[in-house]
Amino acid sequence: MSQPAFSIRWSTPADMPAVHALIHELATYEKAPEEHTCTLEQLTEDGFGPNPVFECLVAEMPDKSVVGMALFYTKYSTWKGKCIFLDDLMVHEPYRSLGIGKALLHELMRLARDRKAQRLEWQVLDWNEPAIGFYRALGAELDPTWINCKLTFKQLQDFRG
Repeated sequence: MSQPAFSIRWSTPADMPAVHALIHELATYEKAPEEHTCTLEQLTEDGFGPNPVFECLVAEMPDKSVVGMALFYTKYSTWKGKCIFLDDLMVHEPYRSLGIGKALLHELMRLARDRKAQRLEWQVLDWNEPAIGFYRALGAELDPTWINCKLTFKQLQDFRG
């Protein structure tokens, strides 16, 4: 049986409902759907408004349905210089194991190389063994020495300094 064909392309504002749904599917998979508070309107504005803060590649099936995405942005390392940070890589569950995630990541790797990024970085939850195996198979280094830190929206709003 042949695999369905898909293509990787840049996202458009019209893709944001599908991208938003994929982000929610990921949040649910990561056992934190209540943490997904970014609205479709906010996502669209942040990606396609006057000051875009992210870029996004999508995987599209022949019927034009978006079934995967890689959402990323440029960050800066004072030690290395320009880097690309992959915030989310997600493929809709029924379309996994078709090579879509690998194709999205390979396209992002080419883009990072062409932009002369010093690193392509992302995070993975320590319990997500399928993703960890996928990343290791690609040759990614998993660095256990760094601890993630964050201040939440509420903490920032409550800050009195």
